[in-house]
Amino acid sequence: MSRASLEKKPREVARMFDGVARGYDRTNSVLTLGYDRRWREMTRKVLDAQPGERILDLAAGTGVSTVAFARNGAWCVAADFSVGMLSSGASREVPKVAADAMRLPFADDSFDAVTVVFGIRNFFDTELALSEMRRVVKPGGRLLVCEFSQPRFKPFRSVFHWGMKRVAPAIAKVVSSNPEAYSYLGESIKDWHSQRGLAEIVAKAGWNDVEWMNLTFGMVALHRAKKR
Repeated sequence: MSRASLEKKPREVARMFDGVARGYDRTNSVLTLGYDRRWREMTRKVLDAQPGERILDLAAGTGVSTVAFARNGAWCVAADFSVGMLSSGASREVPKVAADAMRLPFADDSFDAVTVVFGIRNFFDTELALSEMRRVVKPGGRLLVCEFSQPRFKPFRSVFHWGMKRVAPAIAKVVSSNPEAYSYLGESIKDWHSQRGLAEIVAKAGWNDVEWMNLTFGMVALHRAKKR
């Protein structure tokens, strides 16, 4: 089995997620005590996809979030560079495309919105990926990112990172098909940007009206923006 380094080389990350694909959704629910479902549901509500809209769900993994976004009648496509993850979600009836976030295989102005749910911190070049997302979204379209973040209360932040470093890999040994990957996942969360730091990168990539909302004391944050 394999894990990626914090250099986040695309082939390493893709190989790691191929290895973790089997049982991935179940493992996430166990590690987060079911909170992953609450975070995804809040993301769905904030996105508020409308019938007839075209939604790109990037780093979609098995497509669990893509299916939720499509619930109101929007046309949603799951894109991910891990073919293993897409294959694990084969039973979910949404279109699936193998795609690199930094070279998206879509035309300019193709979508009404683009989402990334627990995947943006794994991109090799965050700003470049955000620029690509902006390119494929129509003027007036929107971006919504749900990602682990940095809890504002320092004692809670310390406990959170300790749990991701020590507890998550131990649990993953029991429930995951690639437990080594969860050492990387904990490290990548600790190494990730603050809420404001990510907002600044989103704005630098050309998005407007950038704002964020903390979930569960800032353990997770929703960032949204628009393309003018």
